[in-house]
Amino acid sequence: QVQLVESGGGLVQSGESLRLSCTASISVVSINAMGWYRQAPGKERELVASITSGDSTNYADSVKGRFTISRDNAKNTVHLQMNSLKPEDTAVYYCNANLRRALSTRYYDYWGQGTQVTVSS
Repeated sequence: QVQLVESGGGLVQSGESLRLSCTASISVVSINAMGWYRQAPGKERELVASITSGDSTNYADSVKGRFTISRDNAKNTVHLQMNSLKPEDTAVYYCNANLRRALSTRYYDYWGQGTQVTVSS
């Protein structure tokens, strides 16, 4: 069973920082892209940032220059460093990974359970 375990969410004030982490379980053989999505109340889930196996990154315009995504392939982990947080960053953040499990030849998308990020003004 593959699990994506997230950590690092919380309540902060505007301008402060948080670092989210997401680790895939040990049954993973190979991971393609990894990313972070978020969903605010009443809104659709949106891509925040993604990173390929070759470390190419992509960011939503709203977070460029403030957020940085990185990955540690040896630990099957992806991080999201969030600086200069704003109240509009408040949302549930979800980790996503396109990966291949042990004994499988195909890649599938997996999701974490979500972690709440709340930014007060």
